[in-house]
Amino acid sequence: MKKRFKIKEKIHQFKAWRERPREVAPMSQEEHECLNCHDHYIGNYCPRCGQAASTDRFSMKVAAENFAEAYGMGERGMFRTILDLILRPGHLILDYLRGRRASYFAPFKMYFLLAAVSLLVTHGLNITGHALHDDSENTTEEVKREHKSGKTTKTTNDFEENTPTMEQGITIDEDGVQRSFEKDYPEESRMYSIIYSVLEKIERFEEKYPSINILLLLMLISGNLFLFFRHSPNIPDLRYPELFISLVYIANMYTVYSIVFDFFSLTKLASLSIFLTIIPLKQMSGYSWWRTILKTVVAFTIMFVLLIVFIVLAVLGVRLFVEYHG
Repeated sequence: MKKRFKIKEKIHQFKAWRERPREVAPMSQEEHECLNCHDHYIGNYCPRCGQAASTDRFSMKVAAENFAEAYGMGERGMFRTILDLILRPGHLILDYLRGRRASYFAPFKMYFLLAAVSLLVTHGLNITGHALHDDSENTTEEVKREHKSGKTTKTTNDFEENTPTMEQGITIDEDGVQRSFEKDYPEESRMYSIIYSVLEKIERFEEKYPSINILLLLMLISGNLFLFFRHSPNIPDLRYPELFISLVYIANMYTVYSIVFDFFSLTKLASLSIFLTIIPLKQMSGYSWWRTILKTVVAFTIMFVLLIVFIVLAVLGVRLFVEYHG
């Protein structure tokens, strides 16, 4: 019984710590001489030049802090912000929206730094030393295993070389008769080529600018989420820019988890960590778990429906354009 009581007490203490805002370091009452401008003052920073009173000779800790600052990670508590994103993400967002911003790392700056780290991890800076999400190595290993077992199969390239495709202007109907797609269906052929060209450009943009692509997705979903969370118990007058900042912090939290899991090549856990994003939404809004999940699911459903409608209208628009200018 005593152990159970201690565990419950620890849980209550953790919840109380999680909800408590970050406290600013107390003001030093000692008199200091600034090592930079030799001004005498009382406090944590020199009022003349702004140098910290804690400035001292170089040590391993100071050298590590200087290295972190060179990459923008040493100011405004980068590592403390990461720790809060793991342990108290929604309460961090509340602190930031309520004006306690000097204690935390800026969300957009953190977003692009974490995106760069994530790119390094997925391209080989991990425990395996190999790039993640690369199917070429898996295909090579499968071919080697098939050769060892004496089995031979046609590769995808062999199949594509011997099979006529729509891109070559040839199609096969139900009776097995080859037809020229461009000659027999000129309007459809032109429509498909336009759609294929647009999709190819979108795919290239996603591969070249993944971080910008995620920001665009956040902008897309933030509108629907705003409709459901704008009158939440914790922030009854939530503004749209505040919600967008919150989503950037939530994306940072997801990236932190993804970096950790990808570093240990736990790619499935990295994908599943997307479900952890419900935690900061619940803590930030003050809704119950079920209401938070329901509102989030409905918001995403509306977004997907709107996307489908947009795609259908875009295809119809391309078809009408081809028929009008054909």
